[in-house]
Amino acid sequence: MMDERNALFTDQTFARAIAFIWREAELLDHRDYRVWLEMWDPKGHYVVPIDPQTTDYASTLNYAYDDHHMRELRVQRMTSGFSASASDAARTVRTVSRFTLSDDSADLVEVKSSQIVIAYKRGASTIFAADLTHKIDMSSGEPRLVEKVVRLIDSTEALSAIGFLL
Repeated sequence: MMDERNALFTDQTFARAIAFIWREAELLDHRDYRVWLEMWDPKGHYVVPIDPQTTDYASTLNYAYDDHHMRELRVQRMTSGFSASASDAARTVRTVSRFTLSDDSADLVEVKSSQIVIAYKRGASTIFAADLTHKIDMSSGEPRLVEKVVRLIDSTEALSAIGFLL
């Protein structure tokens, strides 16, 4: 009976984590960055590494390695209307799928998935594909992002038009 309870707990937690990740994608597509910021644990990190193998984000070069302060600055820049990324922002549609539960404890859930982002700007569509890792703190009853790592499949190539959150 205990195994069934653990499986049920894991299934419910996994389903909540997936719903949380889909909600994040929806917020980003609708450019609701203020609400997106509220999804984060203040100690969390948003990471888009260049090196596809790195796990030491603090010691390597990244497209983004944002703590709480840097996420707020990025959102401020994107919503102010004073930067090119704000005044001429791409419209995006995300598809997030292939969810796997990597680690599951009572408080922290790690979910790996894949993401395709279609970004439309100035009459052209650009595709961004990535493997994602979300670490989600479930301890307070309200899920909070502790870490999001976006591993672009072409991260070692020269990339342009990433004026939005992945």
